[in-house]
Amino acid sequence: MPDAFLHALFAYLAYLGCGIMLLLAFCVLYCWVTPLDELQLIRKHGQAAALSFGGALLGFSLTLASSAWHLNTLSSFVVWAMLGLLVQIIAHLLLSRCLPDLQQALQDNNTAMGVFAGSIQLAVGLLNAGSLS
Repeated sequence: MPDAFLHALFAYLAYLGCGIMLLLAFCVLYCWVTPLDELQLIRKHGQAAALSFGGALLGFSLTLASSAWHLNTLSSFVVWAMLGLLVQIIAHLLLSRCLPDLQQALQDNNTAMGVFAGSIQLAVGLLNAGSLS
């Protein structure tokens, strides 16, 4: 195999591996800072929690994708992805403060509130991703 192919394959695997680890770290941190056990609610058919959590995951994934696309070193990718992770967590904490009944609404499976929270998280992720370009 040509060296260029091996170099590109290594870069792909490095970005993919770091991206998956960062996504897992985001999931753990997000679940840790929220007072709810979103995964337990989702397992119990909690559509509202799934919509809220899904929006946060998609929002952060957009930041990861933009970081991988626009930055030319793995270390830059990780640094900017960590900043994006922090922004997403802060957005959730601010949203929880602005909507003090958010947690109860998610527990009550209020899908409108889940869509709203997920949409805000997705919008923050889009802004994060766009700010990297």
